[in-house]
Order: sequence, then structure tokens, then C-alpha cells
Amino acid sequence: MATRGEIIDNKYEIFREIGRGGMSVVYLAMDKRLNKQWAVKEIRKLANDAKNTVVIQSLLAEANLMKRLDHPALPRIVDIIDNGKTIYVVMDYIEGESLDKILKVNGAQSQEVVIDWAKQLCAALLYLHSQNPPIIYRDMKPANIMLKPEGGLKLIDFGIAREYKIQNTSDTVNLGTKGYAAPEQFGKMGQTDARTDIYGLGVTLYHLVTGQDPCEPPYEILPIRQWNPALSSGLEAIIQKCTQINPDDRYQSCDELMYALEHYAKMDNVYRKAQKKKLASFVATASITVTSLVLGVLFNVMSVNENKKNYTKMISISTSTNYTEKVNVYCEAIKLYPYRTEAYIKLLDAYSDNGTFNEEQSKQIMSYYNDAFSVNNESEYDKTGLDVAKLNYELGITYFYLYDEEKSSMKARTLKAEPFFAHIVENAPNTYENKALANSYYSICEFYKEYVANNRNTKEPNKETYVNLLNSLKVCIDDIDQYDYPDILYIKLTVYEAITDLLHNQRRSLCVTGIEYKQLETFITEVYSRAEKIVVTQEKSNNKKSYILEHKKEYLDDIENVYLKEGQE
Repeated sequence: MATRGEIIDNKYEIFREIGRGGMSVVYLAMDKRLNKQWAVKEIRKLANDAKNTVVIQSLLAEANLMKRLDHPALPRIVDIIDNGKTIYVVMDYIEGESLDKILKVNGAQSQEVVIDWAKQLCAALLYLHSQNPPIIYRDMKPANIMLKPEGGLKLIDFGIAREYKIQNTSDTVNLGTKGYAAPEQFGKMGQTDARTDIYGLGVTLYHLVTGQDPCEPPYEILPIRQWNPALSSGLEAIIQKCTQINPDDRYQSCDELMYALEHYAKMDNVYRKAQKKKLASFVATASITVTSLVLGVLFNVMSVNENKKNYTKMISISTSTNYTEKVNVYCEAIKLYPYRTEAYIKLLDAYSDNGTFNEEQSKQIMSYYNDAFSVNNESEYDKTGLDVAKLNYELGITYFYLYDEEKSSMKARTLKAEPFFAHIVENAPNTYENKALANSYYSICEFYKEYVANNRNTKEPNKETYVNLLNSLKVCIDDIDQYDYPDILYIKLTVYEAITDLLHNQRRSLCVTGIEYKQLETFITEVYSRAEKIVVTQEKSNNKKSYILEHKKEYLDDIENVYLKEGQE
């Protein structure tokens, strides 16, 4: 086993063990050159051990399969190291909690949250199934799904995924987790295909929305409203169709399932009864137009289905696609469905992956956002929806950390970010996982807006204002560690510089309003400590770090002197 501090392949320093199972151990490690955290899976080779050989073959097959894939919901494999005695697979370190742990702690999840997760998982499966040949995941279950801090999902454990072979009539190995696995994974019903994953997703949604483990009594997938009558009959119908015994009776593709998920409310009994009533009235008064109406509806439905498929394909393009093409495709997707949020978030990801977010890019995305999500269009979207909250959070974070116009000042970035965090604070439901984080960022933005950028403001900040600011700044410097922008080290230094400058400028007000010297000194010292630990080689980053540390003694002395003068140290 690897030990703390051990260096693997002269690159990866082992921090601690974060998981183990079977014959493998997973560690958290730091890339010494990139200053980035990775997960490292270790398995030792054992001579004359048939089971060990099978596990190693499975691990290598999983790693080689994953190396070809590039999707935000799938972990990346970045390195495979074989030193003769041990194999190490280096992959993305995924922060967050698995959905099975969330179920154990919190029980059944809200219907709206589960629908959002279902769409994310469906998009990931669609990407896998669109490979040539298609890749069948075969092990969908809450334990294999990680919820990241920002709300996105990641599928993990591709140990039993396989490529679909057209000539095969059945799988050679029966694998999967009983309770979640489709019947064809254990019987003689033929080879697993895309419909197998649809079954597993259906069972997973059942578990998430009801809290009932399919591996426990009554060992069957009952209609979800038998557990909770308040749940949607539309969602119930979707889950029932996903989990049919015969694959031919399920949704035949993730495209079909995605369309159903996006229209689950229209499958509700109440909605259907209302529509039937309207239709009956219409037929009675305008029967002469029935033929043309039916044809029109038919063509419209065909067009809508085609648009849905195109949209899903657009937002599922490989992240290895060049930047310009990605931006163009995501913009076209936004034009196709301006009230859907996925393409906006993909566009923001493209900007951040490219390492820039300037005024031109800001104008590009905001032209679409303002057209769709203005006050005048509130009838077209749900401003309290989780998808809208997630979009506003991503916009706020992008402006807060990446906006690089107007000399990249913290003031400029916070003023740009403030409206998006404000929208979350005012409208997002309490079930939105990042609402508390958004509130902290909003507090920082509001402080800059009221007391830094507003020269005409005569209102003075009080102790409560500063306590809230310090708490929010602490959340900010902790939260930034999860981001992996191309120039994240420079961004961190920029934030540290802004914080130390702000607290230095506000030192007298902090003192006279009653903020204790020890509290302020401890926090600003921590910020300096974080800056000192960052290892950089680029001139721009070096200059930024030098500026921060050159002012350290001056700023700390100035703060101490103010408190001494006021007699409050």
C-alpha cells in the first residue's frame, strides 16, 4: 500500500486514503507540477492469483475505456502507471457525496430535484450510447452517482461497462447490482443494450423519489404514488415504463426518455383531463377542421421531437471539440430552446475552459439570457425552478472569478455578479443545494456595491455587516478550492489580493464597529498563508503573489496600529 507523502512516478504525492473495495485502494494525491488534486486507484499484482488477474484486467479495461471519453458527467482518466508490482490509475478527484449516502441521511428527495438529476443522467447515458460502438454502463444506482458541491452529477465505477457488439446474441458475463440491474443482465433475454441502462435509471429514480430501496421488501417497483400520493402521475408513468421486464416495452432510447422527462407534467392525470375537456369542446364546435388539425398536430409533434433530439445532441458534443465550434453549437442550441438552461451552462463551461471571460463573451451570453429570462417573460419560465437557480449560480460564479474587463478589479466583478446571486437569494427554493453559498457570495457583492463602489452612499456599515462580510469571505476562500479553471492559481491570488486590500482599507471601520482584533488578524493571516503556499512560475502570477506578500507586514502593522490607537486590541 502507498503511504502518506509517497511520490508515485515522480509526480503524484499521496495525501490520504479516501476509499477501498475488493483488491483496490483509492488515494487522494497532489500533482506536484500542476498543483492539482487527483484520485489514484492502486491495485497490487499478486503472482498465481487468478482472481487478482481478473481484477487487474477489469481495472485496465475500465481505464482504457474511460480514456476515450470526454463528458462533464464522466470522470477523466489522465494517467496509467505500471511499475511491475503495482498498477496506479490516476483520475479526476470528485468532491461531493454519493446519492446513496444522501438517501441514508435525508431519505426521499424532492420530485423537482430528482427530475433535474434524471435529465443530467439521461444526457450522460445518451453520450455513452452515441459512441461507436455504443457503451452500455450497466450499473446505474445511487451509490455510483456523485453529487458535486455545485449541483452537477458524476457517474463513477465503470468496472462493468461494455461496448455493444452487434453480432452478439447475449452477454458473456452476467454483471450488475441486483435490484437495479435489468432482467437481461442475469437471464437469457439477449445482450444488454441502451434499454438496459434505461431500466437501471428508472429503478434509481424510483429509489430517489420514494426512498424505498429496491433491494429490500417488497422487492418490486410499485407505482410511486403508492408510497407518496402527492407525486406526479406523469413521473410515475415514466418510471413504470423504464422498468418494464421486456426491453421492447421500455423507452427505446435516451432521446425518448429525455423528451418524456421534459414533459412529465403534461402526462399528469389532471392535465390530461383538462386537455380532453378542451378537445371535446373544440370537436363539438369545429368538427369540420378535425382532419387538418390532426395533421397539423402530427407534423408539429414530429417537429418538436426532432428539435428535442437536435438540442440533446448539441449539448452533448464532445468537450474536445474546438472552442469556436463549441460556442457556435451552444448558441444555436440556446436559440432553439431559449428557456432551457443546459446550453447556457455549457456555453459558460466553454468560456471557462478557454480561460477567458471578457466583455465580448459577456455580451454574447447576456444577449440570450436577457431576451429569455427578463421580467416580461416570467410566464415562460419558472423563476423559482432549480434549473434557473443553477444557471444564475453559474453566471454569478463566472463573473465573480473570471470576468477580466476593467482591469479585473474585484469591484467590477462583484457588481457584475451581484444580480445573479440576488436572484437566487430572492427566488430559489430552500432545496437548492447552493443557496447558502449563493447567499455568501451575495453578501460580498452587496458590500462592494453599497460601501466600495457607491461614492454617494452616506450609510455606514455596522458590526453585523462586517461579521457577515468576514463569514462570507471565509466561505469564498474555501469554495474557490473546488474550481479547476486553466489559470486558477492566478485567480486565487487575485481574490487573496482583493481580500487583503479590502480589509486593510476597512481597518478603522472594522475596529470602531466592534470587530475583535484577534478575529480579523487570524482571518487575514490565513489569507496570507494560502497565498504563500501557492507555487507559480508564470510572470503574471509571480508579480501578483509578490505584491500580496510585499504588503503583508505593512497591512498587518496598519491594522494593529488602528486597534492600538482605538484601545481595542
